[in-house]
Amino acid sequence: MCGRYATTTDPGRLAAELDAIDEVEATESTPNYNVAPTTQVLTVVRRHDHEHPDDDPRLRVRRMRWGLIPLWAKAAEPGVPVKGKPLFNARADKAATTPSFRDAVRKRRCLVPMDGWYEWLVEPGAGKGKAAKQPYFMAAGDGERLYMAGLWSVWRDRDVPDSAPLLSCTILTTDAVGELTKIHDRMPLPMPREHWDAWLDPDHPAPAELLATPDPAVVADIVPRAVSPLVNSVRNNGPELLAPVDPGELPEQISLL
Repeated sequence: MCGRYATTTDPGRLAAELDAIDEVEATESTPNYNVAPTTQVLTVVRRHDHEHPDDDPRLRVRRMRWGLIPLWAKAAEPGVPVKGKPLFNARADKAATTPSFRDAVRKRRCLVPMDGWYEWLVEPGAGKGKAAKQPYFMAAGDGERLYMAGLWSVWRDRDVPDSAPLLSCTILTTDAVGELTKIHDRMPLPMPREHWDAWLDPDHPAPAELLATPDPAVVADIVPRAVSPLVNSVRNNGPELLAPVDPGELPEQISLL
């Protein structure tokens, strides 16, 4: 499960690093330390140019709504899709056969760049105290940016001619592996760089193995750290959310993380 994450990536810098086309408005580059569903988030896709469809596809950095809106979703009012539970996660092992995601699995796959993601571990309370949820931040130990597998969609109101497209995405999740199982049984599906070409290919389906639970070695460099409960509220959004807290009171089984 991935319901919150952090990204401080500047879209222009990201595009330059990836030799991609920056399609993000210049005013949309604020770091977000507490990304929540329905937020506009950065994604990386590979697409052909509409005016030159025979040219090779290029990487493109785009903003999309986090919470996929299926192509077939109805409109609540002209140009506005019906509100429903945000589809911000999709199970990698079921996405190809789930109506909301199967079309995207075939044709519209993306990467979701992030600094790391948050997860909550339920810890027993002392004595008669209630159990508490301790937030953790999972990030690469060397500070490198992470890229998670995602799916995306383009929704239009069919009853409104020339309506503006609404881009939306979801993050694929898989069984947690390695040390991350001590925090939660699910995790976002990492997409190593050597698989980007196949994953982002707009002209061919992705190999089935890219949707499989990865080897623990893929996440061996991701280190969980306890962080402040400030992240529990989406109103809080600043670098202090990523600061580690004293792990001295953590349960024995995770005290070494």
